[in-house]
Order: sequence, then C-alpha cells, then structure tokens
Amino acid sequence: MIGVDLGGTKILAGVVDPSGRVESTLEVPTPTSSQAALVDALVGVVEQLRTPQVVAAGFGVPTRVNPKTGVAIGAVNIPLHRLSLRDEIGSRLGLPVGAVNDGGAAALAELRLGAGRGATNLVMLTLGTGVGGGVVIDGQLYQGWAELGHTVIVVDGEPCVGACSGRGHVEAYCSGPAADRIAVRELGYGATSHDLLAQAHPALTEIGHYLGCAIGSLLNVFNPEIVVIGGGFGIAASEYLFAPARLAILREALAPAGQEVRLALAELGAAAGMIGAGLVAFEAL
Repeated sequence: MIGVDLGGTKILAGVVDPSGRVESTLEVPTPTSSQAALVDALVGVVEQLRTPQVVAAGFGVPTRVNPKTGVAIGAVNIPLHRLSLRDEIGSRLGLPVGAVNDGGAAALAELRLGAGRGATNLVMLTLGTGVGGGVVIDGQLYQGWAELGHTVIVVDGEPCVGACSGRGHVEAYCSGPAADRIAVRELGYGATSHDLLAQAHPALTEIGHYLGCAIGSLLNVFNPEIVVIGGGFGIAASEYLFAPARLAILREALAPAGQEVRLALAELGAAAGMIGAGLVAFEAL
C-alpha cells in the first residue's frame, strides 16, 4: 500500500507493507494555490512511489472525512473542500482508496505498531499547531468526526484558533499557539512556548491541567486502556504536562478509569500519519 499524510506545509508518502513496515518514502511541499493543484500533487506522489506490487492507497487529511462517501469536508489551511478522495483520486490512480482524518490515521498506527501495541481501545491527542486526535474502539478506528481538539473544557473560554468560531476548546488551551499565548502573558511580548520549556515555567502546569481535564472527559466517554500524546508541542512538553494531567484525570474520570488508564508518548513520530494511512489503504481492500 501507499500511505499519504497530507499536512499544511508538506505531503509525506511512503510504501507500507501489511505489517506497517515502511519500504520507501517521498516528501514534497503542499501546493496551496488551488484544489486542482493539490489533487495533482497527491496523485503525483502515489505515482512516483508506485510499483506493480502496490494494490491500494490511503490518505490522512487534516479535516473531517465522511466515512460513507470518502468526501473530505474542508480544511482550514489548505485548499481542500468537498473533495471525494475515493472517487476523484481513486479513479485517476485506478486503485482502491481509503481516506481518514490525519489524527485518526496516527491513532491507528500507534495502536498497531507504536505506544498502543497490545491494546484494543485507544485515544490519541496530538498537540501541535492545533489539537488533533483519533479514537480506536475494539481495534477499529472510530468513524465519527473525532474532532477531539474541539471539545469544550472551559465554558465561554478562550477563542479557538484558526477558522473555528468556538470558545473554550482543548485547542485553545493545549496547542502550541495556546502555549505561545501563555508565554506572552507570563514572560512578555515576543515570548513563545520554547521559552516556557527552556525555563521549565510553572505555567506549563496550567496547560497540563487542562489536558488532564480533557482526557478525563474522554475517559468517561470511551474508557480507553491507553491515551497516547503526540504532536511537536505534546512530545516536547510531556515531562511538564503529564504530572498535572494525571492529577486532573484522577479528579475528572469516573473510577476506576482514571486509576487504570495508561498515559504514554507517541512512538512513531512524524511517520505515524503516513503509516496509519497505509493501514487504512489495506482496510480499503
């Protein structure tokens, strides 16, 4: 299979075997001039990697995907709107095509091959430019929206980032831009999340608390065995976030979920979305 992870700045694609082993990869910039140019680029990376052994392609995209139709609803930072990945790209490639939200693809990869190995129920949160994530239930990727970063944790709280009109979402408190905002509040104009990390600033405890509150609610809904934290900011800040997050989890999650859940760092790094997209391609067969 070929797995394709579509990001706001780059497209990462790779040939993935059924066990999740990556055989070769290709990275290209994400075109942002038009949807047509973006589709051409997605088709192009698959064609460049394609061999006679490739039997399907999977795409992880930064937006909601209708599981019945394979239509990507619309992304915030790339020209992707109402695109049927299965039909438009599948017909051009002549291959079965699977498509999921990129956070869901990463969650599936971590369950099968990363931090969640051996589990059957998993929640993943990726803390980066935004907060993404995915849910795996009984070993299968949950096919709902799973926009976990847009869960409300503070009523009428901070405005969400990007094109979202909501307030008080996880993304407004636990993302990299949220940490930048807190850095300015605590350290002054021009400060960023990097400054908070360099100083091991106590304000990171605040972010960890909000993260734990979000996880506690997710435990009450899905009761996963493990919650995996990924994303650039999530991994970089984990040593400061996990302790306050665990305290909030114990308070917010109904027993015994809070006591039993494992909290772990993602293991597959930047390749998780690509590998997960490859696994989705396998399921598309």
